[in-house]
Amino acid sequence: MTRSVKIGNRKIGEHFPCFIIAEIGINHNGSVELAKKMIDIAVTTGCDAVKFQKRTIDIVYTQEELSKERTSVFGNTNGDLKRGLEFGHKEYKEIDNYCKSKNIMWFASCWDENSVDFIEEFNPPCYKIASASLTDDNLLKYTKSKGRPIILSTGMSTMEQIRHAVNILGEDDLVIMHCTSTYPSNADEMNLRVIETLRKEFSCPIGYSGHERGITPSVLAVALGACAVERHITVDRTNWGSDQAASLETAGLYHMVRDIRQTPELLGDGKKVVYERELPIIEKLRRVK
Repeated sequence: MTRSVKIGNRKIGEHFPCFIIAEIGINHNGSVELAKKMIDIAVTTGCDAVKFQKRTIDIVYTQEELSKERTSVFGNTNGDLKRGLEFGHKEYKEIDNYCKSKNIMWFASCWDENSVDFIEEFNPPCYKIASASLTDDNLLKYTKSKGRPIILSTGMSTMEQIRHAVNILGEDDLVIMHCTSTYPSNADEMNLRVIETLRKEFSCPIGYSGHERGITPSVLAVALGACAVERHITVDRTNWGSDQAASLETAGLYHMVRDIRQTPELLGDGKKVVYERELPIIEKLRRVK
């Protein structure tokens, strides 16, 4: 029996509505006002939570990486861009207050221990381990030490690496997300049946974190048993930024949430019955009753 995980006031598991996460990530492009617009999109489309990304720039990136030339609105180096995209305490306090006013949960994927401490100040309902951090044993242990539920993405990872991470985190209060870390992902990279593989091996809820174009794989993931779905969102996919092309705008997010919510009803209970509305059709069309 797969265990359920409680995040905020929601339970995630096979017998509960799909937990839908709108990943804002760094698509806010350093603007709190743009982040608020995406929070509004998540609220109006019926998402359960929004997610950000938090990094301590000088810990996550080497000085060599930060000094590379990269032109952006923030300057001419990769470091200028990374620092320009990073919100500080003032910005997250404003986001925290705004999410509370909109009655939507928010949390973050923390890429280093200092970032975990930073986000911990806001009493998050859970933490996210990004695919890039799945092999960082120290970060996994430190995040687990906070005693909050954890959502683990599995992009770029082998089954052996996933097993190792789960051994560190334990299966209590853990949600494992099938994921492919290409932006955007192609159809032959989806491999959605991995959801079934993960469900057979682990007794915690299994979800799906997608980077595809469109919404079909995300809906199919729920039909295959995903208890949670995470997708990047944006106000405009033509905005600059590495994640924009793999993100959903308002209409796409609305349709995805709608179709995911309908999926359990569409699948039904598997018992073949004749429905009341079929009876007049029987009378009209069947020669032998």
